[in-house]
This record gives sequence, structure tokens and C-alpha cells, in this order.
Amino acid sequence: MLRDEDRIFTNLYGYQDFGLEAARKRGDWDNTASFLANGRDWIIEQVKESGLRGRGGAGFSTGMKWSFMPKNVTDKPVYLVINADEGEPGTCKDRDILRHDPHKLIEGCLIAGFAIGASACYIYIRGEFYNEGSNVQRAIDEAYAAGLIGKNACGTGYNYDVYIHRGAGAYICGEETALIESIEGKKGQPRNKPPFPAQAGLYSCPTTVNNVESIAVVPTILRRGASWFAGLGRPKNSGTKLFCISGHVNKPCNVEEEMGIPLKELIEKHAGGVRGGWDNLLGIIPGGSSVPVLPKSICDTVLMDFDSLREVQSGLGTAAVIVMDKSTDIVKAIARLSSFYAHESCGQCTPCREGTGWMSRVMQRMVTGNARMEEIDMLLQVTKQVEGHTICALGDAAAWPIQGLFRHFRPEVERRIQAYRNSAPLAAE
Repeated sequence: MLRDEDRIFTNLYGYQDFGLEAARKRGDWDNTASFLANGRDWIIEQVKESGLRGRGGAGFSTGMKWSFMPKNVTDKPVYLVINADEGEPGTCKDRDILRHDPHKLIEGCLIAGFAIGASACYIYIRGEFYNEGSNVQRAIDEAYAAGLIGKNACGTGYNYDVYIHRGAGAYICGEETALIESIEGKKGQPRNKPPFPAQAGLYSCPTTVNNVESIAVVPTILRRGASWFAGLGRPKNSGTKLFCISGHVNKPCNVEEEMGIPLKELIEKHAGGVRGGWDNLLGIIPGGSSVPVLPKSICDTVLMDFDSLREVQSGLGTAAVIVMDKSTDIVKAIARLSSFYAHESCGQCTPCREGTGWMSRVMQRMVTGNARMEEIDMLLQVTKQVEGHTICALGDAAAWPIQGLFRHFRPEVERRIQAYRNSAPLAAE
């Protein structure tokens, strides 16, 4: 269990003011200029050594991603873009950073921007996050007024601007290239890669896109040292992580914990346990709605980190833990997610445009059992045809919940189909 002195987000619950004066008392903006004085290569190497992996879902090495950016670019601007869209159902970690600890993000933006040679940062905030965006804008204004960003940021001679761009509620704009298209005023649709954003991103300039949490932890890593962060969690799964726990628990919450904490311990210590006790657990989606559900038998022992969850054919994703007790209609729950992904598909890729709608319609029939047994394998086959065959990962996100359902709860689907055929044999033919 994470010690209090190792927590990075000390105002996660908003017990203190989010403004600059209170943030400085919590240690933000403390000697930030010294980090920049050490140079770009030092910052990137520290982030690499810390083992920080992207907190937006993909889990790619943050320091490695920064190192892909070209150096000594003089003919065009370089940009840092922060993905604060947070549209994944069940996920609400970035929202609390934005409204309660925005200065951690702004300081992280300055350091990350310097490390990749950026001249400006765009923070893309989900349109529904109106109050959160207002808090971030106030933090930006305070940072400008204090000389922390803008011209001669922190007295270092480095000029750096930070802007907010509000989205309009499209889930697809959480994908980094669709987000870039949206900032440019275009329809939010993913781009074919290559070129990758590091070569041609925002306004066709070198760009790095990072998640809010990934950037907000960087200043603390530099202050306390890469070895401190790397010493938390497990090898290749290091550091602290914000977990969003919702669903059938006694105390839904956001909590910062050590990577690799057992899922059962996370829920029982911080969320008051499963409603009705652990034995009343049916299943858990461990990383936001796009990752496969896990049954209780796996949830008993699985650890909450990237590699442990991948080994059980799920994923950490955004670490949004959706708990479902035995009162849950698991088939209906997954059908509802299928409907969400069908609605949010941008329609650019044929497998996703046609496949998500078809999968959703079949899943709606599976809820009542109005289907044939052979349609289970047909549906699984279609998920495989969608998965990995689209420009972005929305096709995967639509396929994986269905795959998880049939992997662990197929008997329940078969029972419904059989019950429907027994009660309405003519309708089932």
C-alpha cells in the first residue's frame, strides 16, 4: 500500500485551494528552473530511468516517446499537446487533476515542452469539463502573471506558451491524431500513420501528445529522483497510479496507489469492498470500458499493472475499475458498451463503421436470447475481423468487451438462447 509521503497528487480530493499560492505550499513550482538548466537530454533520461509509462491507456514509455522528437528544429514550431479529453466510460482521474491540481499539470507542461524543444502547448479538454477547464485557465493565467510560463519562463530565457482548446464531446477525439485534427478545426477523425505526430503532427509540425497524468507526475519525479519512482511498483510497471473505482462498491472513489497492488486489496481498502461482500462479486472491468471483463476467479489474485493484466487477457488501460456484483445483467452491460462504441465510431474505416453497428445489434438480441447458438461464434469471428484492422484502436475497443464476455460468461449467453427457444420456438426459427 502506498505511503502518504509517496503520494504525488496531494490535493486529489480538493480539500485545499487549487490556486498558485496553495500549489506552491504543496511543493509545486519549487526550483523548476534548475530542471531546465540541466538540459533536454537530462530530463528525458530521468523520465526514461523512472520507468514512467503513459497513463492514457497505451502504456508506452514516456521518455522514449519524447526521444522520438527531432532535435534542433529551426524551420517550424514544435508542439506539445495534452490529451485531457477523457471520454473512456468509467474514467475520471484526469478530471480531478484538472480541477484540484492544475498547477502540477502546467509545471509538467513546461518541463515536457522544454524537453522536446516545443514552443507552445495545447491542452485539449473535453467539452463537458467546463468547470475543470476554467480552473486550468485560471492556473495558466496565474503562471503567466508569476513569470513561470510565457516569455523568459521561470527566468530561464525559454519562451513557452500554454493554450486551452475545448473539445465538443466526441469520444474519438481521445485518439491522438483525431485530437490533432480537431484542434486544427477539422472533423475529428484519426489520421493514417506514418507520418507519426513526432514527424508531422499539429499543423504538420513535430508534435508529442501525452495524457494529463503522464505529464503531471513529471515534476515530482525530477524532484524526488528517477530511482524513487522506479522503486515503487514492479519492474517495468513502476510508480504510482490513479485508479477510478466505480460500480457496485460501497465507496466509489478515485485513489492514488502503487502500481501492482492486488485488485482485491485496492477495492477492499479504498472502496469499502464489493456491495454485499467479495463473494457477491460477478466480474470487474479493470481498465475502462474498452478492456475485457474479468470474472471473480481472476480478480481474486490479479495485480493492477500493465503486464499482469495483459497476462490474463485484459489490460490496465486508464485504470478505471468498474465493479459488477451478481445482480448485474452482464450480457446487457456488454451490449450497452457495444452500443456506445457503435455510436462513437467516426465512420472512416469500413470494419469499424459497419462492424460496430452489426455487433451492437447482435448483442442487443443476445440480451434477450433471441439468437441462434451459431451466432456466438459468428459474432466472435466478426470481432476478430474488426480488431486490428482499423486506423485507430476504437475497433479494438468495440471488440474486446464482447470477446471478454464470451471468454468468461459464454454459458450465460447460451442459457438465454436456449431459454428463448424453449419459450418461443417459432420466433426463434
